Amino acid sequence: MKKLILSAFMLLGLAFSAQSQDISKNALGLRIGDNDGFGGEISYQRGLGDNNRLELDLGWRNSNHVDAFKLVGLYQWVWNIDGGFNWYAGAGAGVGSWSYDKNGFSDSGAFVLVAGDLGIEYNFSEAPIQLSLDLRP
Repeated sequence: MKKLILSAFMLLGLAFSAQSQDISKNALGLRIGDNDGFGGEISYQRGLGDNNRLELDLGWRNSNHVDAFKLVGLYQWVWNIDGGFNWYAGAGAGVGSWSYDKNGFSDSGAFVLVAGDLGIEYNFSEAPIQLSLDLRP
């Protein structure tokens, strides 16, 4: 438990000593994933300051038996590693809807969710392209 508390304080210290970097004022993108079928999200990022941004994602899932969509909003903090490399963490919430149909049984519903993400990104200076890899538990 002491290690967890110490790690949290170290992470907060790093957050307050972060250096400024260029965050795009507006950005569009795609998030690609797989969840027993194709799933993806259309992503919009809005820069709010030197080290933070808002991300909105409209996602869908289409598998053999489950179809779903969701809208998620995340507030993200961005820290520069070196040059165009950044890492980021975020927290937010969302809403969605799902439907299930298998072997004559069908059901549907709506849900609310709490989301977080942790990732790394690279901004190409020669072109307006950003590649990122993140985890959203």
